[in-house]
Amino acid sequence: MTETIAQGTWVEISAILLAPGQRAPQVPDDTRRVPLEMRVKGFLLDAAGLGDEAEIRTPAGRRLRGTLRAVNPGYDHGFGPPVAALSGIADAARAMLQPGYAGP
Repeated sequence: MTETIAQGTWVEISAILLAPGQRAPQVPDDTRRVPLEMRVKGFLLDAAGLGDEAEIRTPAGRRLRGTLRAVNPGYDHGFGPPVAALSGIADAARAMLQPGYAGP
């Protein structure tokens, strides 16, 4: 038996937006062979169980439907390690924005 998740709980849903045969022809072959899947986090609008069809409201106010995949999901993405060549750009940009900047 699946546990019922309460309305208002922070959850993640997923849905297939495009099947492999519906992908654009300019998409690389390895990408075209898999479906385009949406994964979105939001607040559950009605009680549901994991694996059930559910509707959420995102923090931006959008209402979306999909399969309930996770309860209280975190964010696990990152931007990778720092790029050394970019480390001084912030200071250079701040200098350029100062009044009277005449260039290098």
